Amino acid sequence: MAELIAYFSRGDENYVNGEIKNLEIGNTEVAAGVIGRLTGADLFKIEPEQAYAKDYNECIAQAQADQRSDARPELRAWPERIDKYDVIYLGFPNYWGTMPMCVFTFLEHFDFAGKTIRPFCTHEGSGMGSSEKDIRKLCPKAKVEAGLAIRGGNVKRSEKEIERWL
Repeated sequence: MAELIAYFSRGDENYVNGEIKNLEIGNTEVAAGVIGRLTGADLFKIEPEQAYAKDYNECIAQAQADQRSDARPELRAWPERIDKYDVIYLGFPNYWGTMPMCVFTFLEHFDFAGKTIRPFCTHEGSGMGSSEKDIRKLCPKAKVEAGLAIRGGNVKRSEKEIERWL
């Protein structure tokens, strides 16, 4: 059974444990790396063509504007073949109760019929929000399993939590 970890993550300034901190690697990318190490799944980073600003407040303004307008940002690249994967681990930071809009772009681009989607998100207190419901709506013919919500500030100590979820 072939597995893919498709994730969106951004480093730079992020809100972590009540403070704005500069992260070399985004929290979701850290979690994706752990899942990759534990499962051997292929990794694919979802990247919008126009990257979000490095400054946290500018990034938030851009992401909120995308969400308000229900934007579907163009992506820089796509996985070569999605049909060879049976399981898709889908990772993202929780943006106002759901996924960043570039993750919607990714999900709408492919047919996930017959595939299993296992969502995971990083957050600072909001959990999965409506993400699982949104994924089910976008991918009605996929099996969407219960997701894992990892507190972003704790992601570097989350390996045991991820192991239990897997």
